[in-house]
Amino acid sequence: MATAGSGGDGEAQPSSGLRRDPGGEQPDQGDKRRMVNSENPFKYLVETLECSPDKTFFNISKLQGSDYDALPFCIRVVLEAVVRNCDGVLVKEDDAMKVLKWNSNCECQEIPFLPARVVLQDFTGIPAMVDFAAMRDAVKKLDRDPKLVNPACPTDLIVDHSLQLDFTKCAAQTVSITTSVDSHRPASKLSPAKSAGMKSHCRGQSSCKGACDSGTSNRSSREQIENTPMLCPFHLQPIPEPEAALKSLEIEFNRNKERLQFFKWCSKAFKNVTVIPPETGTVHQVNLEYLSRLVMEEKGFLYPDSVLGTDSHTTMVNGLGILGLGVGGIESEAAMLGIPTTLTLPEVVGCEVTGSVSQLSSSIDVVLSITKHLRQADLSGRFVEFFGEGVSQLSVADRTTIANMCPEYGATVAFFPVDQVTINHLKQTGVDAHRLRLFEAYLKAIKLLRDETGTRIPKYSKVLEINLNNIVPYVSGPKRPQDRVSITDMKRDFEACLSEKAGLRGFQIPAERQKVEVPVTYERSQYKLSHGCVLIAAVISCTNNCNPSVMLTAGLLAKKAVLAGLKVKPYLRTSLSPGSGTVTHYLTASGVLPFLNQLGFDIIGYGCSRCVGNTNPLPEEIVTAIKEGELVACGVFSGNKHFEGSRCSCIRANYLASPPLVVAYALAGTVNIDLQTDALGMNAQGEKVFLRDIWPSREEVLQVEENLVIPSMFKELKIKIEKQNTRWNLLDSPESTLFPWDHRSTYIRSPPFFNRLDKVPAPLPAIERAHVLLYLGDSVTTDHISPAGSISRTSPAAKYLIQKNLVPREFNSYGARRGNDAVMTRGTFANMKLFNKIVGKTGPKTIHFPSGQMMDVFEASELYQKADVPLIILAGKKYGSGNSRDWAAKGPFLLGVRAVIAESYEKIHKDQLVGIGIAPLQFLPGENAESFGLSGKEQYSISIPAKLVPGENVEVKTNTGKVFHVTAAFNSEAEVSFYKNGGILSYVARKYL
Repeated sequence: MATAGSGGDGEAQPSSGLRRDPGGEQPDQGDKRRMVNSENPFKYLVETLECSPDKTFFNISKLQGSDYDALPFCIRVVLEAVVRNCDGVLVKEDDAMKVLKWNSNCECQEIPFLPARVVLQDFTGIPAMVDFAAMRDAVKKLDRDPKLVNPACPTDLIVDHSLQLDFTKCAAQTVSITTSVDSHRPASKLSPAKSAGMKSHCRGQSSCKGACDSGTSNRSSREQIENTPMLCPFHLQPIPEPEAALKSLEIEFNRNKERLQFFKWCSKAFKNVTVIPPETGTVHQVNLEYLSRLVMEEKGFLYPDSVLGTDSHTTMVNGLGILGLGVGGIESEAAMLGIPTTLTLPEVVGCEVTGSVSQLSSSIDVVLSITKHLRQADLSGRFVEFFGEGVSQLSVADRTTIANMCPEYGATVAFFPVDQVTINHLKQTGVDAHRLRLFEAYLKAIKLLRDETGTRIPKYSKVLEINLNNIVPYVSGPKRPQDRVSITDMKRDFEACLSEKAGLRGFQIPAERQKVEVPVTYERSQYKLSHGCVLIAAVISCTNNCNPSVMLTAGLLAKKAVLAGLKVKPYLRTSLSPGSGTVTHYLTASGVLPFLNQLGFDIIGYGCSRCVGNTNPLPEEIVTAIKEGELVACGVFSGNKHFEGSRCSCIRANYLASPPLVVAYALAGTVNIDLQTDALGMNAQGEKVFLRDIWPSREEVLQVEENLVIPSMFKELKIKIEKQNTRWNLLDSPESTLFPWDHRSTYIRSPPFFNRLDKVPAPLPAIERAHVLLYLGDSVTTDHISPAGSISRTSPAAKYLIQKNLVPREFNSYGARRGNDAVMTRGTFANMKLFNKIVGKTGPKTIHFPSGQMMDVFEASELYQKADVPLIILAGKKYGSGNSRDWAAKGPFLLGVRAVIAESYEKIHKDQLVGIGIAPLQFLPGENAESFGLSGKEQYSISIPAKLVPGENVEVKTNTGKVFHVTAAFNSEAEVSFYKNGGILSYVARKYL
């Protein structure tokens, strides 16, 4: 099975999932109440399902019903999880009462939350799985069964972030495919010199014939990766799948072979682990289309599906009525270990949707309109829940698209409760009718099925209203997703941006330079480039590919454009990178994919590509012309991220648009156009073709979608994942219970977190005569702390890799090497923008005080650790703000940091410090390092009592005679216990001993 997640050591993993196993699991003949902890004070709420006596569940609707009925649906899901996992230790009865008493004026209270499952993407998943593998080694060394070490809840890992655009296909100006005399020769045989001279991509026979017949040379696989210019795919041996996708995937498997082999070992060795390999799709769409259950079942016990995910788009599943939260690596790893994550009970903003969507507006228009509306409402840290008659006008695909955008308008969750639209959607996806009736009955029993009549509306913190009738087609840009522009105003708005002062929207182009045209010769043809010229048009993986209607609209538009005689200019980089193989299926089945291909929208692979900046270079002639004319060139994308210069330094304006509008602007070749009144282009007869001439009607799209797409696409995806992933199935991987670490590997390495693991934790060691590794100011973010991006050639990480006989082009990135603690530790605090007050300037430097020398942070920490000297960090306000990242805590720990003393913390990062075993200490109110006259050159002794109490004040002494007190910023006895055990990893490992 391609998912290779059937469970460890030959035992089948229970799936019973809506997507994973529509037929469901067979009822267990044992005790159906085994899910209920004997210490659970709410076990009296367990009852059998009326329509199926062999199914049991917690009927939380009977828990003080009047309060329950007022709760938003998303809070009800949280309440069920707290009630079900109540054990009196990590989850207490009082925690459930806090959730039950949530109301529109709730105070911010923290409660423990355990999800039904965890979803990981590869970059964040590999450190977690490496830790589990190392934990097995540690348990084995202490004479216990390593097979006991497994994730406590179902964990899915999707390999989707490793795809890079080594190969992309050019737009075909002819549908015929001709094989050259060298068609048997793979592109990797081209010499670097001749490959580099191929203008990156060719179009048509005449322009690429010579290049395709170029000479050969023996090149290593390392050189192939660097060879981004391509051999024209139309002149290679024809193969069943697009050549560009196959070649990119082949290199992806070779480049990431060690990581993929480790992932495959994980899928076989661990129970409760499923790995979805490359060639399948992005994490958020696979999670939605294949992994989501809606209702979980384990041995006959039912409970709502919920998920913590390390991908920023985990929130997509909220559109299906599944509570999905995006978290960092340590939070997800804690959940895998059975440790609750701390969730602050949020305000829940009700969003009442009224009206219906107009014929020309797509779900992307709806998304962008709602994004702007909700962004203005200051929703940071809040949940949004949708209700009202207009919600029924939105398909599940529309809902998931809206939910996927919630990071863009600042909300934590955008939740659509399950209703009849959801149920009907599941019927179309092939869910077994009996199972669906069972789940519907369960959701009704605990009042998680939305009443579409609106007679029972929960109490919300506040209510916003959105009228779908007011939504018209928009794009978003040129620099921020919240800056929406109606397509009817696009020409005027772009010209206004040219004139505006350089900033969030403007480019400050002098009036006399705004009409400039730069002639350029490309592939023997003459063109003129001007401000607004489109150079990249990409339908990429996130946000909208889950919605068949917009993708089919794009395909039908392409078909009508080709039949009308329109073409895309050959220098324009077009690509289609779906988030799922499902998209390929329905584009192929509907007959529109060949027309997309002819316009250059060829499927180049499945995964994050242009969205995360993994793009191939533009033609040299075009880049030169853009620079000479100082033109504001544009990219048009169907994703939800765009930053100036993120795809290419010469592309200054980026617009987000629906897939059909991406195709439309590619055909026009410019964004400086009024699509209502200006022609897209000319056909062969010299006649003007307008967008209105080729735009498919809503009826056309819906007919194809209803009759073809939904009934078949989920079945096709399931077959593809489970049976057709040839590369993954043929990939070799170890069969052992313990992972056979290769000490030569620079990607996978056993971390040292368990090196000193004993059966009983040692008493808390005092922190004596510690040196300050870094003295930092306010608002130090995880970007300053955590390794990210490319590896600098002068960094300690680079020196390490060079010692391993790697050359700079083989360094890859910190993201790809997250499974190697030696690389990641060397990359911690390696940010060039880091300001260390000890040094007095920016850069990853500090002073090693015993020698008095200034050196890299890692090199200083290495000397301190050799001398057995503990380290601390002094910091200001909001230490660790920004996106939570696991290595922002793991890295400092491995550098030898034992405590951080800060004025205040970003909460998630503080929790991560506790989870890894670093003491978070906080200056008392009104006090800081400056008020005590600290320079960072002192040595510090911190008295941490053996019976530490959360929030207790502890004494700090310096070798200069200064004494002050700080607060031990632990929130609970559980956090103190984690710290005493040396972190969550050691805490859980000891439970196996």
